[in-house]
Amino acid sequence: QVQLVESGGGLVQAGGSLRLSCVASGSLFGIDSMGWYRQAPGKRRELIADITSGGRTNYADSVKGRFTISEDIGKNMVYLQMSSLKPEDTAVYYCNVINRWGSNYWGQGTQVTVSS
Repeated sequence: QVQLVESGGGLVQAGGSLRLSCVASGSLFGIDSMGWYRQAPGKRRELIADITSGGRTNYADSVKGRFTISEDIGKNMVYLQMSSLKPEDTAVYYCNVINRWGSNYWGQGTQVTVSS
């Protein structure tokens, strides 16, 4: 089992920045990727960014150039630096881990609200 705890969400004005953090604990052997998803009201959960165990990153088109995912392996943490935030970025953001056996783990989510 892997436990994930997100932090760093909040209310920010359009154009502002936030940094989300996620700390992982538990059985961390064999992690293939860590990532961030978001879910806005009435919409499906979508992948925002992820980073593989080899350090390769992947971003949704909607956040390319504005969001940056990074990790601190020694601290078992993954971050999402969000800049130039837009009202349409408003959502609950979830940390996600996938291991080599295909198991998915989720955090409880953190709310990000961007006001216009």
